[in-house]
Amino acid sequence: MTDTTDDIAEEISFQGFDDYCKLLKNLLNDVLQREVGADFVEKLERNRTLAQSACNLRLAGIEDTAELLEKQLASEISKMTLEEALTLARAFSHYLNLMGIAETHHRVRKTRDLAHLSKSCDEVFNQLLQGGTSADELYDSVCKQEVEIVLTAHPTQINRRTLQYKHVRIAHLLDYNDRPDLTQEDKEMLIEDLVREITSIWQTDELRRHKPTPADEARAGLHIVEQSLWKAVPHYLRRVSTALKKVCCHIDGVFFQMTHTGKPLPLTCTPIKFGSWMGGDRDGNPNVTAKVTRDVSLLSRWMAIDLYIREVDNLRFELSMTRCSDKLSREAHDILEQETSPEDRHEGWNQPLSRNQTKLQRQQTPSLPMQLPATADLPSCTECGNNGGSQYPKLQLPGTDYKPLNCQHVQDSSNSESSFQDSSHGSCKSITNGGVATSDSHQSAPSPRGPFTSSQLLAQRKLSTEPKIVRSGFQKLLEPSLPQRPGIAPYRIVLGHVKDKNEIAADQDTIHLGKSLWIKELMKARRRLELLLEDLPCEYEPWDYYETTEQLLEPLLLCYESLQSCGAAVLADGRLADLIRRVATFGMGLMKLDLRQESGRHSEALDAITKYLDMGMYSEWDEEKKLEFLTRELKSKRPLVPPTIQVTPDVKEVLETFRVAAELGNDSLGAYVISMASNASDVLAVELLQKDARLAVSGELGRPCPGGTLRVVPLFETVKDLRGAGLVIRKLLSIDWYSEHIIKNHSGHQEVMVGYSDSGKDAGRFTAAWELYKAQEDVVAACKDHKIKVTLFHGRGGSIGRGGGPTYLAIQSQPPGSVMGTLRSTEQGEMVQAKFGMPHTAVRQLEIYTTAVLLATLKPPERPREEKWRNLMDEISKISCQSYRSTVYENPEFLAYFHEATPQAELGFLNIGSRPTRRKSSTGIGHLRAIPWVFAWTQTRFVLPAWLGVGAGLKGVCEQGHTQDLKAMYKEWPFFQSTIDLIEMVLGKADVPIAKHYDEVLVSDKNRRELGAELRRELLTTEKFVLVVSGHEKLSENNRSLRRLIESRLPYLNPMNLLQVEILKRLRSDDDNHKLRDALLITINGIAAGMRNTG
Repeated sequence: MTDTTDDIAEEISFQGFDDYCKLLKNLLNDVLQREVGADFVEKLERNRTLAQSACNLRLAGIEDTAELLEKQLASEISKMTLEEALTLARAFSHYLNLMGIAETHHRVRKTRDLAHLSKSCDEVFNQLLQGGTSADELYDSVCKQEVEIVLTAHPTQINRRTLQYKHVRIAHLLDYNDRPDLTQEDKEMLIEDLVREITSIWQTDELRRHKPTPADEARAGLHIVEQSLWKAVPHYLRRVSTALKKVCCHIDGVFFQMTHTGKPLPLTCTPIKFGSWMGGDRDGNPNVTAKVTRDVSLLSRWMAIDLYIREVDNLRFELSMTRCSDKLSREAHDILEQETSPEDRHEGWNQPLSRNQTKLQRQQTPSLPMQLPATADLPSCTECGNNGGSQYPKLQLPGTDYKPLNCQHVQDSSNSESSFQDSSHGSCKSITNGGVATSDSHQSAPSPRGPFTSSQLLAQRKLSTEPKIVRSGFQKLLEPSLPQRPGIAPYRIVLGHVKDKNEIAADQDTIHLGKSLWIKELMKARRRLELLLEDLPCEYEPWDYYETTEQLLEPLLLCYESLQSCGAAVLADGRLADLIRRVATFGMGLMKLDLRQESGRHSEALDAITKYLDMGMYSEWDEEKKLEFLTRELKSKRPLVPPTIQVTPDVKEVLETFRVAAELGNDSLGAYVISMASNASDVLAVELLQKDARLAVSGELGRPCPGGTLRVVPLFETVKDLRGAGLVIRKLLSIDWYSEHIIKNHSGHQEVMVGYSDSGKDAGRFTAAWELYKAQEDVVAACKDHKIKVTLFHGRGGSIGRGGGPTYLAIQSQPPGSVMGTLRSTEQGEMVQAKFGMPHTAVRQLEIYTTAVLLATLKPPERPREEKWRNLMDEISKISCQSYRSTVYENPEFLAYFHEATPQAELGFLNIGSRPTRRKSSTGIGHLRAIPWVFAWTQTRFVLPAWLGVGAGLKGVCEQGHTQDLKAMYKEWPFFQSTIDLIEMVLGKADVPIAKHYDEVLVSDKNRRELGAELRRELLTTEKFVLVVSGHEKLSENNRSLRRLIESRLPYLNPMNLLQVEILKRLRSDDDNHKLRDALLITINGIAAGMRNTG
């Protein structure tokens, strides 16, 4: 299994790490003394000491004595009562989680202290320049880089979100503890805070009592953006920009600073963006419906608008200056003129209102809140280091208990008019000396808060509008006329306008000002989305709100250019530049939502259509007939699906999904991914269903659908499909309609996804890795022959058994030419929190993605030196696959052994994902999803999916006399080296004695126990030949930090495994005992924390 921190494992030193662990362990012990009593704490310490002693003896090679101590520990655990077992499981699980927090914190602290980080922008840019890359080529490559990180809801995050938040709070307290200016009183208060957090954790239920919905999973993804990525992205882009301008050069032990491009990263350039599958991945998950996809997409857009409003509040407070460019001055003047039109100025407060005026007034919200924005007092550079806590209510999806997430509306600092006078010098204008600056003193009428439903909120607004109407008219009588009005900062006017009118729909007279009324437009956009989410009538017209990123950027860039032209570049490059970069990165929807569905579901939909049209059954046609039909219909201008068609619920859901995609368009959605794709017709089928839905929706709207068509991305997963991927792409691109469509609608860009999970479960890790490598080569060659650009989308899991591993290593080992400045990759489950859950770690991961892709583009990894190496890989893969499949799919005892020796059957009680564990209701391995397959073996510390078959393949080739060839391949071929290194990493986490204990206690049949013994011998064979090829004396010799981290967890991890075996034994004879089940699930949590991943 891969550790979440392996990307930068060499950056950790253990000075101080043990101190953090000791501090948190002692505090947890203090909490336990109060909660469970000193006697039990003493028993816990005895178990830990026995485990520690056994580990030390094994490391020293004294196996027999270690085994005796382990048996003594297992005996003591078997005598525990259920209550004691439950408490032990909870205590050791929390120990392991706290160790993980200390480890992550220590790594972040060490990276801050290092002047020169490995894999950093500074180091890699410098490396490329010294290697012959020109400054212009470097600059262009960075600016044109397109990397998209796609967050998925794969069920591998085992901790409840509540506990994740508490862990983050502890990490922030440790961070605060590092400050050198703390007084003794500060330190004592900090310890008290840590004790409070740990006590809170202990008294919190660790288990999810209900399965999350797809909406819950989407909220978790959006929370990662709000709490971490929102802060990390500007920091990361500043780091890239600074490194582009200058780099530190290390020559003969001396550092030199060298200007190599002299140009910063363009303000709207975004090397990395984000996508999501949360709420869009319906493959085998009936809970993800068309409505869920629509609501999640709207919610994502809502949150983007809400985040922008918060940022503009801070920005408007900062941009209080009066000097501005002519263009900005004219814009501000036009806004004020519009706001103080004669109709407005002479409107009597006691005049009756027309129906439309009343409607507009009722959309007003409380005005003039007179308090500073929450973070207005903080410089933008501190955002990546603050505590990450949200100042806003937690995200909720609409429903009967829907609460709008932050209905506190941004407010303007004044609702007065002003005039600007031309400056006599230069292109900048400023307020005349007689003017008085905008008042920064505010009087508040705070907006009410509470758990309102949408209807309650609307009713409350209705009740509160009448006095505001009178007050609004009365205030106008008191306001001075235009010539007497004092001056106001133009930036505040352009960004904010008048906030007490922030939700009034624009009338025809203000349309031409729409794009400059920034806050007003944002508020309308947010209000519109709230209405859509509640399925309430929405009467806003497209010009009333922002629809595109370009509209959103326009006023920000106007302010930026004005500041630059007036000599205030230092202000322009602060919070304003950060906001522009956020808009460029996150756009209108934070993360574009991909849709994913299995190819067979599209065939079922077309079956229903062709049957209804008396054309036969689509699925029974051969490939050529399918392609002929699909191409003909794609060229047709008429809809295919009759509006009167009656279909099954499953088919209706597929068609509804395409309707939602047509309504949302590619402004909100990213790609349509076809899982289990195997033919060109699979792609054209989706293109046809998409086209038909867009025609229907366009006809209903009376105008073109919003945005463009979605990219259709085939996902090749099984070994058979990977081998045919190149042929499928060639066939597609040879079809005239398709190639013209790709050029016209997708800029001549084809995206292809390769799946690591199912290929690994299908044929074993080694064979999957080699077939993936060859498939990428074939796809790249096919696109190159047709002069089409290609982006490869990597469906990598967190574990090595599912294609996981250090990001940098994975990208650097891709086939040459497959990473040409573009890459998409999934980040799943626990890896999302581990890599992007805190701003500092997120910045580091984003930087690693950028530098790895840059190196793979400008300095691609070496190809196999000779054809013989490819032949050897084919031979290893052949033997490995045969060995793997003969065990997993052909041995009649294996399935029963798997169910007995692992907690696979009990994993379903964890409630960690919204989707079922199996694609179909079958008990075989074939329909079991890859995550529970890997998860179960991880729990037993056997981690079988990541190494099974590898030893047989390496042994077979070595025995044929090719040992030296394999050693040369390891030294000179990055792909082969990374494959062996990852397997070596897995073997370092495997534990034969622990796996043996599971078999001895839980496996009932003699033949199955013998199968387990045979597999353990196979593990030792794999370890032997991996070391022969790598030349290492012991496992993880090239990653001693990781080995040390693993060893530090064993005194808590090993007792958890022994306890899990005991609980499984009891539970399988008393399967209705819910307390036993809870104890088991807590051990699963603890082992996952110790292994640092799940499936």
